[in-house]
Amino acid sequence: MKGFQANLIVLLLILSLGVLGALFVYPQNLGAKILPWHLGLDVAGGTTLVYKVDLSGVDPNEYNSVMTGLQNVIERRINLYGVSEPNVTIANSNGQYELLVELPGVKNLQQAVNQIGATPVLDFRLAESNSSSTSASTTYSYVPTGITGRYISNASLNFDQFNRPIVDFQLNSQGSTLFQRVTSENVGKPLCIFVDGNFVFPNDPQGSCPIINEAINGGQAQISGSGITQSVATALVSRFNAGALSAPISLINERTVSASAAADSLHNILYAGLVGTGLVLLFMLLYYRLFGLFADLALVVYIIFSLSVFKLMPMFTMTLSGIAGFILSIGMAVDANILIFERTKEEIRKGLARAVAIEEGFKRAWPSIRDSNVSTIITSFILYAFTSEFVRGFAFTLGLGVLISMFSAIFVTRTILKVFLRK
Repeated sequence: MKGFQANLIVLLLILSLGVLGALFVYPQNLGAKILPWHLGLDVAGGTTLVYKVDLSGVDPNEYNSVMTGLQNVIERRINLYGVSEPNVTIANSNGQYELLVELPGVKNLQQAVNQIGATPVLDFRLAESNSSSTSASTTYSYVPTGITGRYISNASLNFDQFNRPIVDFQLNSQGSTLFQRVTSENVGKPLCIFVDGNFVFPNDPQGSCPIINEAINGGQAQISGSGITQSVATALVSRFNAGALSAPISLINERTVSASAAADSLHNILYAGLVGTGLVLLFMLLYYRLFGLFADLALVVYIIFSLSVFKLMPMFTMTLSGIAGFILSIGMAVDANILIFERTKEEIRKGLARAVAIEEGFKRAWPSIRDSNVSTIITSFILYAFTSEFVRGFAFTLGLGVLISMFSAIFVTRTILKVFLRK
C-alpha cells in the first residue's frame, strides 16, 4: 500500500508539472508573459546577412580569438540597435572566414546594416621616418604595433581645462600590457591612431600622431587634438563602447524572409506535426488499448516536458529545422513504449501475472531502448558538430528530445502502470 501511495504521489506530481508546463510553453497569454519563445527568422521572418572577414593583417595563430571578438562586437552592435534575439555565427569555408548575422523580425534593414558596418577598425601604428641626408623632405612609414580595437574595454567623452572635447578610453589587461611595452620602447616617437586605415583625424596628421612622452601604465589612453569636435568625440565614444573591430568586414550577401512567408511555413509544419502526432496516438490506442492509453498520456507529458526544456534554454532558438527534429523525436518516443509492451505481451503469454509481466517487460526491453536511443544521440551529436547551422537545429532538438523520451518512456509510463495496474 505504501508503494502505491508513493507512486500515486509521483504521478500526481508529474501531471501537475505537465499542466504548468502546458501553460508555460503556450506562446500566448501567461506563457508569453513569463518567457517568450526565441524564434528564428525562418519562423518570425527577418534577414540573414553574410559578412566576409579580411584577416590578411592578423597573425594566423590569433584567427580564432579575432573571430570570437568580431562575433561579440557585432552582437553588441545589434543589441544597441534594438534587434531582438540576434544570432551571429562564425563560418569557415576553405580558410575564408565569414560571419552569418540573423536578424529576426527586423523592420529597418538598411539602418541595421549601417549600424553594423559603422563599427570602426581601430589600430595604433608607430611613425618611422624615411628621411635621408640627400632628401629635402621627410616621409613616414607606419608600422603596426598590434594594438587594435579588440583591446578596448570602454570609452568616455570628457573635456580638458580649456573645455575642449577629448575621448578617454581604457584598455583591457592584455591591451594594457601591450600598450605599456610599446610606449616604453618608443619614447619620443609619434604613435598614430588609425580608424578604418585612415588617420583618426583625416585632415590633421599631427593630431592623429601624438608623441609618446613617457611609458603609459594602467591602460588608460586619451584622444585629443584640434580635429576632434564634440560630434566626432560622441561618435567615437559610441562606436568604441560598442566595440571596435580588429579586422575589416564587408557585406557580401543578404537573404530576407518575409513575415507572411515565415508564418505560412510555420503553419504548415505545425499542421503536419499535429496530424502525425494524432495518428501516432490513435494507433497506440487502437492496437494496445489500455496500454496504448497509458502510452498516449506519457507521450503528451513528454511533448510538454520537451518544449519546456527547449524554452528554458537561454541560447535556444526555435527554427523550422528544430521543429522538424522535435516532431521526429515524438515518433521515436513511442518506439520505446512499443518495445516495452511487446515484451510484456510475450511474458503474459508465458503465463506470468500481469504485474510481474510488466516488470519483466521493462527489464528486458531496456537494453534495446538504451542502445537505439544512444545511437540516435551519437548521430545527432555528429550532425551538430560537423554540419551547417540549419542542420544543427534539427540535430539538437532530435538529440535532446530522444534523451528526454527515455525518461518519459521508462519513468512516466512505468509510474502510470504501477498506479492503475496493481494486480
